Amino acid sequence: MDSLKQGWFSELNDLWPGMSLSLEVQEVLHKEKSQYQDIMVLQTKSHGKALILDGIIQCTESDEFSYQEMISFLPLCCHPSPKRVLIVGGGDGGVAREVAKHPGVEKIDQVEIDERVIEVSKKYLPSMAVGFNHPKLSLHVEDGFKFMQQHEQAFDVVITDSSDPVGPAVSLFQESYFSLMKRALKPGGIVCSQGGTMWANPEHVAQTLSHCKATFPTAAYGFASVPTYPTGQIGFVIGSLNKETNFNEPARVFSEDELESMQLRYYNADVHRAAFILPRFAQKILMTAANISDRNNNPGDVA
Repeated sequence: MDSLKQGWFSELNDLWPGMSLSLEVQEVLHKEKSQYQDIMVLQTKSHGKALILDGIIQCTESDEFSYQEMISFLPLCCHPSPKRVLIVGGGDGGVAREVAKHPGVEKIDQVEIDERVIEVSKKYLPSMAVGFNHPKLSLHVEDGFKFMQQHEQAFDVVITDSSDPVGPAVSLFQESYFSLMKRALKPGGIVCSQGGTMWANPEHVAQTLSHCKATFPTAAYGFASVPTYPTGQIGFVIGSLNKETNFNEPARVFSEDELESMQLRYYNADVHRAAFILPRFAQKILMTAANISDRNNNPGDVA
C-alpha cells in the first residue's frame, strides 16, 4: 500500500518491512488505474518528478540515471559484441535511452505489457521517454513471455527492467523466466535483471540469483546506489551463456571522451568493477544462492 497525506508520499510495502521512504510532494500530476496496475506521477519538492507503480517508487528525475546506466551497461560491457538487445519492461523509456547509446548496439526490441505506463512517461518524463524515439528501437506492447517464445536465439543481451515482485512483475523473478531468456539468447548471450536489495530482502536476492545460477553457466550479483530506492541500493542479477565471462572485468572499456559523448553520469569501468565487490554479509547471501542452485541441479548429492 502507499500513503499520500499531509504533503508527503510514503512508500509502504511488505517487501521492506519496518521501514518507509518518504518524498515531499508539491503536486499529484497524474493518477490512474490501468489494466495492470496503479500509476501515479508526483512532482516532488527535491527530487523532480517521480513515477509510482502500485505504491512503489520506480524512478525520480534526480537519480534515475544511476539505475538506468547500470542495468544497461553492466551486461552490454560484459558482452564482446552486443549487436541486438531485448528490453523487457522499462515502460518509462530510461533503459532504452541508455542501451541506444552503446555504439555497438544495432537493434533494440522492447516489450512492455502496460501501454499506459509508456504514454504517461512520454507526457510527464520526457527526459527518459526520449528512449522510445531512437531509430534503433522497435517497441512492442505485449507480454514479454509470449514475445520471447517467438524469438529463439535472437538476442545478444536481454535486459529485464521490472518493477518489484508484486503484481504483473512476479513472474519475472521465477526460474521459468530465466529459462525463457536463455532460449531467446544467441550463443554467448548475457541477461541482466533487476535483482532487489540485499539490505531489505536478502532472501529474495538469494532466490533470484539461485534461479539464474541454475540456468546459466556463470552468474553474479552487482549493485548500484540509488538514493530514492529502498535502502538506497539496488542490485542486478546477471548471467552468461559463456562460462568464461568475467563480470568483474568489462570486455569493453570506454575512454573518458566516450563516456562524455554518451553523457554517462554514473557508469565507468571502475564503477563496473566495484559493483561486484560485495560486503561479507552479501557474499554469504550469494553462497546461500550457490548452495541452493547446486542442490537443485544435483539433488542426489549429500552435503
